[in-house]
Amino acid sequence: MSTSWFNARKAAQVAAFFANKQGNQIEVLKLIKLIYLADRQNMEDFGYPILIDRFVSMPHGPVNSITLNYVNGTVEDIGEWEHFITPRLSYSVAATRDFTREQLDELSDAEFSTLEKIWGTFGSYDKWQLRDWTHSNCPEWEDPQGSANPIPHERVFKFLKVENPDEMAGAIHEDRHIEELFAQLRA
Repeated sequence: MSTSWFNARKAAQVAAFFANKQGNQIEVLKLIKLIYLADRQNMEDFGYPILIDRFVSMPHGPVNSITLNYVNGTVEDIGEWEHFITPRLSYSVAATRDFTREQLDELSDAEFSTLEKIWGTFGSYDKWQLRDWTHSNCPEWEDPQGSANPIPHERVFKFLKVENPDEMAGAIHEDRHIEELFAQLRA
């Protein structure tokens, strides 16, 4: 399935933000949990995720699956990802350098604020504490029994108690469709 519509530069900047906060190197499991929680928080606060990604339930909790593929290095065309994040080494990745707010130019001020909020709440957690927290506090996650199952945006909105979850998710799907069309035109 093509992901040419996915904004890898923005995802890399989100990852770089958290890596910088962690001292430039961060464990993959912690990073992926923080990214998911940031998207979820942004959906609650502003009705829209930071990244238009595919959410899935995996054994260690909910994740942004396309971003995880970039972190794991399983995407063929990494594009601008490598300008912000180093290749995975064992269980961690690193930011390529310290980035200023201005260099994280894909992020709006509201999104940057969400990242700061998530770091302020969860930055001191280790990867296992974050995993356990998502298992207990993200009811949209369902144990996939060793596999991976999609988490529809509608379900996330429903558990966040956002009004009109289907409409809210529909807007995300429309935007993804538009991005897919533009990606086809660029190809």
